Amino acid sequence: MALVLLVLACTACATVRPGAVPAQVYDPWEEWNRRVFSFNESLDERLLRPVATAYAEFLPSVVQRGIGNFYANLADAWSAVNNLLQGKPIEAGQVAFRFGVNTVFGFGGVLDLASEMGIDRHYEDFGQTLAVWGMGPGAYLVWPILGPSTERDSVALPLNYAASPMYLFNLDLAGQFGVWSLQLVNTRASFLSAGRILDDIALDKYTFIRDAYWQRRRSLILDGEEPPSPDPSKDDPETVPEAVPPAQAAASAAFDASK
Repeated sequence: MALVLLVLACTACATVRPGAVPAQVYDPWEEWNRRVFSFNESLDERLLRPVATAYAEFLPSVVQRGIGNFYANLADAWSAVNNLLQGKPIEAGQVAFRFGVNTVFGFGGVLDLASEMGIDRHYEDFGQTLAVWGMGPGAYLVWPILGPSTERDSVALPLNYAASPMYLFNLDLAGQFGVWSLQLVNTRASFLSAGRILDDIALDKYTFIRDAYWQRRRSLILDGEEPPSPDPSKDDPETVPEAVPPAQAAASAAFDASK
């Protein structure tokens, strides 16, 4: 009960603090991160990409879309909780309604009827909630298999994964691995074209993806809105964030969707 009261007190005054959304990437462990990044790239090239390619060729696109909708619908339930924790009851109610419509009338979320009805998705996870509560991102990190993260998002990982499909169902270890693997392969298959574009245009793929992830997370935390500068005439060009190119936004969205 005390924990519930503490959460309610935090959400009542929830607001994004400037320190929680820095524009610049803090990457003190770049050497180690690059090693992990290289491992992930090798794993993707030798295993994940070939499996995703075969998956995309074997399954009709409508089936792949339905699987993606199912996982996204479950994510909506967790988003509703985080919207509420962030002090956004209207968005929480909207996402909860999305989840109810798609679950009941969309065959468990396989059909995204809510989007056709014009009900927007407001994606939120616990990492964003910690940012709204004022926790800074800390250093940039790259985890084996899981990919880009920050210290703050890493703290949020246990709760985010506890709310993921592989833990929501009462499955044994093999079943959990199967649910997670299907989500991973389906997500990777949906970004095969984006991956090829990224390979062609990125001179330094590590830096490109790191900056894309950082800006993507920043945009999600700010709900796509930049905080006003206290004195625009004194803005330092080196600290003003640049707009994220579409290719970067697509690349970073792939990592969000795979979690």
